[in-house]
Amino acid sequence: MLNLYPYYVFMQNKNLIPLDNSLFKPLSPSNHMVDPNTLLHYTNLLDAMIDAAYFSMKNLNVTDVLVLVTETGWPSKGDSKEPYATPSNAITYNSNLIKHVFDRSGTPLHPETTSSVYIYELFNEDLRSPPLSEANWGLFYGNATPAYLLRVSGVGGFLASDDANQTYCVAADGVDSKTLQAALDWACGVGRANCSDIQPGETCYQPNNVRNHASYAFDSYYQTQGKSPGSCDFKGVAMITTSDPSHGRCIFPGNKNLSNKTKQVVNTTESSNAGDNLRFRTFRSIKISAINIIWHNYLVAAFPVLLLFLL
Repeated sequence: MLNLYPYYVFMQNKNLIPLDNSLFKPLSPSNHMVDPNTLLHYTNLLDAMIDAAYFSMKNLNVTDVLVLVTETGWPSKGDSKEPYATPSNAITYNSNLIKHVFDRSGTPLHPETTSSVYIYELFNEDLRSPPLSEANWGLFYGNATPAYLLRVSGVGGFLASDDANQTYCVAADGVDSKTLQAALDWACGVGRANCSDIQPGETCYQPNNVRNHASYAFDSYYQTQGKSPGSCDFKGVAMITTSDPSHGRCIFPGNKNLSNKTKQVVNTTESSNAGDNLRFRTFRSIKISAINIIWHNYLVAAFPVLLLFLL
């Protein structure tokens, strides 16, 4: 039973391990990690970590024990020293992880065996000690609203709350105002987004800044295009989110078409029984880890394992 975190290995070895390898992204053969002893090719870091455990056990003459991945995941938010803890990377890692397990391809050493995997974790833990990433491994916030939405080709939404299919298009983080302004001009012009509510004196004019106005225009265009993923790009300055960007009297276009029933769900997600609104689809081999700290510490104490990372 192992808690395997490619995120930490990548952060400690950024000059040796490509980010794409850590996130299960497709790699050309020249970018595979190759074990110099076995010449096995590794397309992702998690498989390398699992096989490292098998090699370590074999050195102890243990060959009949299967590896169970009791925790793995990727944080969706971090501090200034954690630039790779982002919603985009968390979505990519966990979505690709699910697809990798469903492919039943095993590891290069044991292609016949696919380890069961527990995703860490179900809810963010906002009282965790720094760094900031420690509090942001969850698929959901504490009020039961999704931190992000996982989508896996051929599998569909595997975990969602009642309003998780409601998505919005907003300005991405870290984009300069000049680039956002160009995308805003296109959306309100050629894109024919409805930008009337961000005009002076209207409900979404405040705060009067390019980022706020661009987010509204992006969402207007995205909703009119049927929420197709390609309609929320604007040359890389926009992103899809499940978090409602509406504020005060400003209702974003994605909310204007919601039924009254859906609005009631959104408005009551902070109630004490919000967890009752969650629905889950269960799949073999993919679980959500809700192991508490005591059990976590017990595992660490009872199963010390030295991983020899294959680089």
